Amino acid sequence: MSGRTTALTPPADAGPPVRHPEAPAPGESIGSHYEHCFGCGGSVPHGLHLEVRAGAGVSVTAEFRVKEAHQGAPGLAHGGVLATALDETLGSLNWLTRVIAVTGRLETDFIRPVPVGTVLHLEAEALAVHGRKLYCTATGRLGGPEGPVAVRADTVFIEVKVEHFLQNGRPAEIQAALADPDQVKVVRAFEVNP
Repeated sequence: MSGRTTALTPPADAGPPVRHPEAPAPGESIGSHYEHCFGCGGSVPHGLHLEVRAGAGVSVTAEFRVKEAHQGAPGLAHGGVLATALDETLGSLNWLTRVIAVTGRLETDFIRPVPVGTVLHLEAEALAVHGRKLYCTATGRLGGPEGPVAVRADTVFIEVKVEHFLQNGRPAEIQAALADPDQVKVVRAFEVNP
């Protein structure tokens, strides 16, 4: 898609991604994985508040409303914020595969400026799986799902166990998440993979 580097190109023996039988149905809202997530959480006043929906196969769509708090140059979205929107959308693919994974590499191309006040229409798709690696791609379009491409990204996610977060997160946030029954439900949904 964007001239992937070798690290972002699935190896020849990679397999297709598999949608988990209990994944959200196409069109269904995926929701936030963590209320305090800058990308999808509702508790972050200047967060992205992405609205992600499951697509067909192993794909998702999302919308990102670019607000004043998201600008870099006057009147334009900050490139780092756009990369975050792409990363968050790509990360939502994990809801469809039911695999806990973190971003290993993200390569972003900025094609067109994204003005404050616009809605960026994002689409992400898992392309291949090789061992613990999930290869994915995403685009962000202006003016609608068929509009001109403004940003695009390729990524590799690395599958991890929930202990990755327990061992590396700040204890106060980990304890708060573990005390929240909704967060425990999210973790349990990912504990068993076929």
